[in-house]
Amino acid sequence: MQEIAIAVHGGAGTIDPSAMTAEKEATYKSALSLAVRRGHGVLAAGGSSLDAVEAAVRVLEDSPLFNAGRGSVFTAEGKHEMDAAVMRGSDLHAGAVAGVQNVRNPVRLARLVMEQSGHVLISGRGAFEFAYRHKLPLEDDAYFFDQLRHDQWEQVKGSTQVRLDHSTGEKKFGTVGAVALDMHGDLASATSTGGMTNKRWGRIGDSPVPGAGTYANNETCAISCTGNGEAFLRAVAAHDVHALMAYKGLSLQEAVRLVVHEKLPPLDGEGGLIAVDRQGRVVLDFNCTGMYRAKIDGGGEEVAIFR
Repeated sequence: MQEIAIAVHGGAGTIDPSAMTAEKEATYKSALSLAVRRGHGVLAAGGSSLDAVEAAVRVLEDSPLFNAGRGSVFTAEGKHEMDAAVMRGSDLHAGAVAGVQNVRNPVRLARLVMEQSGHVLISGRGAFEFAYRHKLPLEDDAYFFDQLRHDQWEQVKGSTQVRLDHSTGEKKFGTVGAVALDMHGDLASATSTGGMTNKRWGRIGDSPVPGAGTYANNETCAISCTGNGEAFLRAVAAHDVHALMAYKGLSLQEAVRLVVHEKLPPLDGEGGLIAVDRQGRVVLDFNCTGMYRAKIDGGGEEVAIFR
């Protein structure tokens, strides 16, 4: 029987170990464990990798701990603009949304775009109308309010400064994601984010862009990235891992190492990514002090923050 595997991430960055209390660390790890187990349960029951990554990401979107869904940061206008993407490795179909507001689970909307719209990426008001038409759960602004995120926005409100983190004392890139291999041999990936604190002009990062922050191809691997979105966009980071495997014959581990540690740093590309290949091998790598991450594969469950 085909090996199954799944991994999730909740963001990466310069995370100060001294600021991570035992209670706080346990809270983060519990949320990551719940997400990866939820996705693994789908796989173990014979479900698809796409169902699994959506289920895992929805758990993280529903948690205020992570900058996605309910925990999304504030824009310059004091709103929440969320991005998400899904991709299916069997046929390279993908769906994504950008700058969407008031949708409880953007990852569900991204999948709906893939399956029901005939498009890959829709944005803003149109994405909201698409969600409304398909009766996805919507929430008012109060649902997305978090005092810590609001306090941080207050510190930079009215300036041109943006922040990539959403936790006091940390430079944390707030994105969540999942990658999976199911028992049918199909790969899938999903990524969701609330973007940057105080972002302006409808800025969109790498998360909803297939090939940049999200990618899946049954020939090689599935990838979900987290980090400085502008750098991951310019590096086409997720697709580059696939390309190194497909065209140069590199292993998943070596392809990820090249992208994360050699190609991204010259572009100010701090962050990391999670990946799984067609044999069920999982790689979780980053070029900063930490990445919120968890996996379940043939070796069991692993949950970690620091290296």
